[in-house]
Amino acid sequence: MKTNKLILLFITILIAFTSCDDDDKSPGNPVMDSKTEFTSAMFGDSLQFTVNVMDDVPLSTLKAQLFYGEDMVSETVIRTKTNDDYTGKIYIPYYANIPNGTATLKLVLQNIRFTITEEEHDLPLTRPDFPYLTFVTENGDYNMPRTGLYEYALTDNLPRKIKGYIKAPAMGTSGNEIDFGWVDNAIKEHSTEGIPFSNSDAGVYSITFNTFNYEAAPFIISYAVNDEKMDRVDDDNYKIDLALLQDDEIAVEGFDDFENWWLDPNFFKKDAGGRITFVPSDGKYRIKANLQHEYMTAEVLDASNNPASLQADGTGAVWVIGDGVGFPSFATNAVGWNTAKALCMVPIGNKKFEILFIAGKTIKLDDINFKFFHQKGWGGEFSHTALTTTSTLVFVGDTTNGRDSGNLGIVDGQTLEDGATYAFVLDLSAGNSNAVLTVEKR
Repeated sequence: MKTNKLILLFITILIAFTSCDDDDKSPGNPVMDSKTEFTSAMFGDSLQFTVNVMDDVPLSTLKAQLFYGEDMVSETVIRTKTNDDYTGKIYIPYYANIPNGTATLKLVLQNIRFTITEEEHDLPLTRPDFPYLTFVTENGDYNMPRTGLYEYALTDNLPRKIKGYIKAPAMGTSGNEIDFGWVDNAIKEHSTEGIPFSNSDAGVYSITFNTFNYEAAPFIISYAVNDEKMDRVDDDNYKIDLALLQDDEIAVEGFDDFENWWLDPNFFKKDAGGRITFVPSDGKYRIKANLQHEYMTAEVLDASNNPASLQADGTGAVWVIGDGVGFPSFATNAVGWNTAKALCMVPIGNKKFEILFIAGKTIKLDDINFKFFHQKGWGGEFSHTALTTTSTLVFVGDTTNGRDSGNLGIVDGQTLEDGATYAFVLDLSAGNSNAVLTVEKR
């Protein structure tokens, strides 16, 4: 009998313990009571909300999630330590090309046992109609008045190129200022990188911006030499044909970081103050700018504005085509046997033509294989029967000495001095079939 009583007592204790353990493992029942009426908001708002939360199991988090269609575009997470009222803000993203519509605001309450309660609210959204915008530049701010729905324009006396970002004012009681700047070659919200507006000329013109589709103007990329616009050859190359005088000042505009470009010393000289002057004698020249390799060079033109050719009387132009040379360096832009890359020698008078090379940069130190041509392309050329040299560094190929007829090479055992400038001068005073090459270190 005593044994039965002990067994009964043990069973009673076990039931009581199991019951308590089950209570401890209760999933709970998160309950929330929103204190905020979600009637409407604007894109760019920081929407404030207050929610009362409670549960008989400790709570974990309250999340506010905003959905544009199926995409969650914003989220705020609040730690909920006790049953109480919690207040937070959720940002209403401002994007391009999003029309007025209804978003979904979801409230998600979770306890420590991962039990979740959710609420969804429709949230009508409208695009703010800003009364004005501000164009912010390093030299000052400009007002951009509203000219129509989402349309704004700044009209002022402006430089040809001007960079700045656009700032929209905060709207309503929960709005934020919105910046529009330059990101990956396009205008994006929340950036203060300067937008590179450019016009064909300085003076009075308008900068426009649409806050719905982010369309803006003007973006007229205009490169100019001596106030004359360069012509586009392709995305990387621009040119302009000019009649120039020796020692003319060359004013270049429009190129980013132009102060760090490489200028062909055959045609341009740059002093310590950054002033650029033209080196060759008076004549018609084509100035060429290459954006990919960031260098500027030139070539001689004939009366029809075509690349000049060597004339029977020793005037015109002589061209370099072949291996071991290139501007701004042979390593990055070798000429090779691509006639479009032919280098123009500078006429220096008395039927002489000159080209300067920098050893180790624009000419290889000990391995060259180029020749002189009468034109920028195939045709007349200087063979070994028409060209001799007095140089002890450079030899003229004759088909038996390791070079084709007229091709130049470095003498065995010789090398150019790294970093030194060498002038290759072609003297045609005795006739085009009796050319003499000299090579001088300067």
